[in-house]
Amino acid sequence: MRKKKGTRNELSRKQKMIAGVLVLAVVLVMALPMWNVIVVATSDKLSASQSGVKLWWDSFSLEGFSYVFTVTKLLRPFLNSLFVTTIATVIQVVLSAFAGYVLIQKDLPFRAAITSFVMLTMMIPGDLTLISVYQLNKQLHLLNSYTGLIANGLISGFSILLMRNYFGTVPYSMAEAARLDGAGEIRIFAKIFLPVSLPGLATVFFMEYVGKWNSIMLPATLVTDQNKYTLPLMLKAMIQSDSSTSGTSIAPENAVMAAIVISTLPLLLIYIFAQKYLLEGMNLGAEKG
Repeated sequence: MRKKKGTRNELSRKQKMIAGVLVLAVVLVMALPMWNVIVVATSDKLSASQSGVKLWWDSFSLEGFSYVFTVTKLLRPFLNSLFVTTIATVIQVVLSAFAGYVLIQKDLPFRAAITSFVMLTMMIPGDLTLISVYQLNKQLHLLNSYTGLIANGLISGFSILLMRNYFGTVPYSMAEAARLDGAGEIRIFAKIFLPVSLPGLATVFFMEYVGKWNSIMLPATLVTDQNKYTLPLMLKAMIQSDSSTSGTSIAPENAVMAAIVISTLPLLLIYIFAQKYLLEGMNLGAEKG
């Protein structure tokens, strides 16, 4: 029998060209702004202050990076963000995994109602709760503290439901067989469900890490002490027209861009190491959808 030259879902040459052009356009739209940031960050003060998009260097310089560490003292906010974001994300992944495991238990009372409540929390904009969050943290004496920055936002309905979906792909009969053999719930959770859900854990970790690392509304609500500033708060202070990092002058454009470059490095490193699991997680999510 003759083999068909193509399948029903195969794109034609013209469609492939159009798709390629669209992908290239999307890449350029995403890459050019970041490239402009890198060029400005590694230019001297005079060149960086010129208006317009810069795609190449007039004069290469690292004085912007020197400025953010010597004048702006960006190291403290960077370490604050690194500490708060890492601790909070690890705790959140653990809590989301436990909650997702609980929600797949068939004998859990009111399981449907609890799941619906978790979904309901995703529909409430976080900005609407900032006043109540501030008042609660004030009463608990958590303002201007690392504990307040870590404790707030530890529960995410999206992360819980994502882990619930991953755990739902594991045959429930495996857990029942383990219970018959005398295994406890913690052992079943750790030995059966967690190993097959690494892509889900990596996806939750990366998404929550990015969100917490870039968060500015919550830290701005809870923190006024500059020693507790996170990186986004310091960046906000640097780009405000009425602010001054040294008391006499506004941060130059190359220093602001250098701070932005520094702020993206941890996210790039995490993505490089977690890329394999993230792709697996996204593919599984697409297949389930």
